[in-house]
Amino acid sequence: MQPEIWYNGDLISYEDAKIHVLSHVVHYGSSVFEGIRCYQTEQGSAVFRLDEHLQRLIDSAKIHRMDSGYDLQALRDASLRTIENSGLASCYLRPVIFRGMGPMGVDPLENEVNTFIAVWEWGAYLGEEAITEGVDVEVASWQRPAPNTHPTTAKAAGNYLNASLVKMDAHKNGVTEGIMLSVDGKLSEGSGENLFLVKDGTIYTAPTDASILNGITRDAVITLAEERGYEIKEQSLPREMLYIADELFFTGTAAEITPIRSVDHYEIGEGTRGPVAEELQDAFFDVVEKGRDPHGWLTPVDVDPSSSGAAPSSNGQASASSSSEGVTA
Repeated sequence: MQPEIWYNGDLISYEDAKIHVLSHVVHYGSSVFEGIRCYQTEQGSAVFRLDEHLQRLIDSAKIHRMDSGYDLQALRDASLRTIENSGLASCYLRPVIFRGMGPMGVDPLENEVNTFIAVWEWGAYLGEEAITEGVDVEVASWQRPAPNTHPTTAKAAGNYLNASLVKMDAHKNGVTEGIMLSVDGKLSEGSGENLFLVKDGTIYTAPTDASILNGITRDAVITLAEERGYEIKEQSLPREMLYIADELFFTGTAAEITPIRSVDHYEIGEGTRGPVAEELQDAFFDVVEKGRDPHGWLTPVDVDPSSSGAAPSSNGQASASSSSEGVTA
């Protein structure tokens, strides 16, 4: 039985979570969304950087002139309620705000705005062995859009048509992922991940003006690296730096911290996970698996496996148990 989905204030059945084919989002990609992980830590289930993700969702909606009617606290309560109801101690959370029915045309201002929150089980995004062995990637033939094309700081569905082209090409070419360049030919990001490069003990990553999504896991990795004495440089880098890097790795909610072992058939470092990536993985998983959380990144949530498929709320109000009062960042 699939977990119920939160929709505009109520939990509804998985089967009832439908939209009309003439919804604006179907024709014009007018939605914003987030990907958030809930981990089963040694201290119990906890959501990683819930408030930061939901604030980015709200910011993305504001950029695209979508008012869901729900503030941060309401979305937070709804997210925790959905997880609790699912019975999943470890899961992936997907809140999405989208434009539904209304006038058919490019201008969406008169179309209704709806909000869904769904959860499901999701393992290692780039493969079960990727975390330890790394992945093979290519430089994509598709590049990231120019900064004034559309807002890349918004996590909007339409932006991912670009990413889908990159991902499909990578799979057709027998590799796991593609790395996109910015409009000026500098390193940007993967189809769904931020990129880090290690050279001579310094860690580099693309700046936000390289049309990247300003990743929340990216921010966490920068914090963890600085705490361990690494110098972080956010700067533009040419493509060829990929081939002479000591290490490369991706970061993201889905990818977590995934090493890159080759790019365009160039072996990176020793062709396996490097020591910097391994050290940062250890630090990251110390938080999300063991629950050691000095930064306040985890929001505890009570999950009872027997609660899966609980009946929808009769009053339609988004609420969560006392676990929603967990530590926030």
